[in-house]
Amino acid sequence: MEFRKMRRFKQQLSEESCVEILKNEPRGVMAVAGENGYPYAFPIDFVYDGGRLYFHCAKEGHKLDALKNCDKVSFCVMNEGFRKEGEWALNISSVIVFGRVKIMTDSGRILEKLRLLGNKYYPSDGDVEREIGRTLSRVCMLELEIDHMTGKLVNES
Repeated sequence: MEFRKMRRFKQQLSEESCVEILKNEPRGVMAVAGENGYPYAFPIDFVYDGGRLYFHCAKEGHKLDALKNCDKVSFCVMNEGFRKEGEWALNISSVIVFGRVKIMTDSGRILEKLRLLGNKYYPSDGDVEREIGRTLSRVCMLELEIDHMTGKLVNES
């Protein structure tokens, strides 16, 4: 499958810059094909590992229903941006990923990725293990295999 080339290619980020944003930013927005032809986009925590993205969610709900109907998604992450001295415009770097999401089933890999995700957000390994112990039976893990990724510096000034 061929993806569109970025129109404002002079603002395109390198793959390394895209990966850094995916590794460091806390949240993104995933868009799926929702019900009745409406797109469904939602904010979600994630972790980047080995060229893939991992997410956790409940074992039922709108996003899982949508993913069971169509596994293709887009996922957008942006950094906090910056303002140049004396200018009003906010300059933001963003990454858009296109790929396919699968529901993970291997319990060993689920625990591995859940710990990795937890370590991104919780202050200590102990906190991660306590949360996993408390919620594991209710957690579904998702894996996004990246088909295409672009990044851009939105420079409004």
